Amino acid sequence: MRHGNKLNHLGRKSAHRKAMLSNMANSLIEHKRITTTIAKAKALRVFVEPIITKSKTDSTHSRRTVFSYLKNKEAVSTLFRDVAPKVSTRNGGYTRIIRTGFRLGDNAEMCMIELVDFNDLLLAAATPKKTTRRSRKAAPKSETTETTVEDTATDVTENPDTPEASTEESASEE
Repeated sequence: MRHGNKLNHLGRKSAHRKAMLSNMANSLIEHKRITTTIAKAKALRVFVEPIITKSKTDSTHSRRTVFSYLKNKEAVSTLFRDVAPKVSTRNGGYTRIIRTGFRLGDNAEMCMIELVDFNDLLLAAATPKKTTRRSRKAAPKSETTETTVEDTATDVTENPDTPEASTEESASEE
């Protein structure tokens, strides 16, 4: 029985599990979204959310603490440079798990874990589109072009005997 055992061992020894979670956290920070199994995603969420919380305070101590978990300089700098400013106003819940179905080979339940503030599709839908207010009056049309077109059309139709009308009709027939 597993009374009181909150940690999912994921079928691995402790060193293998820590290395796997560190690598998955590095990939999540770098790519902002990864696909994995539900059990690994839940374990990764427990692993990475305190690290993101620690990154909100940019100090040498917090950088060294985060580096002790991630063991990757690029991931640490990306976390403090890109991720931390976006999540600075959020009090927790930095990741989202979206179930995607079952894997073909072994029918394991798969999911996508992503950083919440980096989903462009949901952020675009959440922000309202900027609407412009148009005045109720119609825009004034250019009166000079309308009158000249109307005047020439009435001149031709009213006086078909004039030489101008006959030349225009012969030109249009050709």
